[in-house]
Amino acid sequence: MKDRYIFPALFCYYPNKSIGVVFPDLNGCVSQGNDEADALRMAREALTLHLWGMEEDEEDIPEPSAAKNLRPGQEQVIVLIDAYMPPFRERMNNKAVTKAVTVPRWLEIEAKSAKLNYSQILQDGLIQRLGIERKTPVRRTKSREGHRLDRDGDHSSPQRP
Repeated sequence: MKDRYIFPALFCYYPNKSIGVVFPDLNGCVSQGNDEADALRMAREALTLHLWGMEEDEEDIPEPSAAKNLRPGQEQVIVLIDAYMPPFRERMNNKAVTKAVTVPRWLEIEAKSAKLNYSQILQDGLIQRLGIERKTPVRRTKSREGHRLDRDGDHSSPQRP
């Protein structure tokens, strides 16, 4: 699993001024934008989400085609799109998911009366049962040089645009 991927995309310019985005190497990875900046942002988002889904499904991620080997059609250009995966993986791994819980009615009444937070109790119980520590996302800020700073002030990789 790589931290950074770069794949060629075809930007398809339509008469209505919108731009379609297609990744020839990734079946089903498509997007669109209202202008070039929007298309670029949406292409990066689509690529990152698509690759993350492939990683989660343990699918093989193909090697990207060399841009020089692609032959764009009329009203198409090749644009190289990069996807930096670590912050996206962290965001997706910390995303809340909904789980249905079944409890007897009498227990639900008691819990409601005590104003208990089911989600917090379930999280605490799972963490305790699994014998693991709670994961706290690291907050990052930008330094003047454009590098990320962890809470303790350590520099990490240069800030991406």
